[in-house]
Amino acid sequence: MTDTIADMLTRIRNAQMAKKRQAVLPFSKVKLAVAEILCREGYLNKAERIEGSPVVLSLELKYNGKMPAIQSVKRESKPGHRMYRSATELPTVVNGYGIAIVSTSRGMMTGKEAKKLGIGGEIICSVF
Repeated sequence: MTDTIADMLTRIRNAQMAKKRQAVLPFSKVKLAVAEILCREGYLNKAERIEGSPVVLSLELKYNGKMPAIQSVKRESKPGHRMYRSATELPTVVNGYGIAIVSTSRGMMTGKEAKKLGIGGEIICSVF
């Protein structure tokens, strides 16, 4: 598998369309960082690492009534076409209602946090 972040986002999207309570996927530190941002911003209830023969990441999905909290998730930077932006060029998602997750030299953070710190980076995905 070449794009593990796209796989993670697809698993979340598919689980929410099937009205599942959780999504389970292979563990990586990058996926955990993205999941923690989604939890902090209110798009997921919980993300935890589960030890076992294969270490997995368990994501507890969040719903507002019957509607999933994540209406749309899009992978921005792909392995074949990376998207790097400076702090002034970072996008706003749906007029500020959504978030862009950015990989910076100081770790993963939202686009708003990166703008506030004045650092740019690779735009991983956008969520609203």
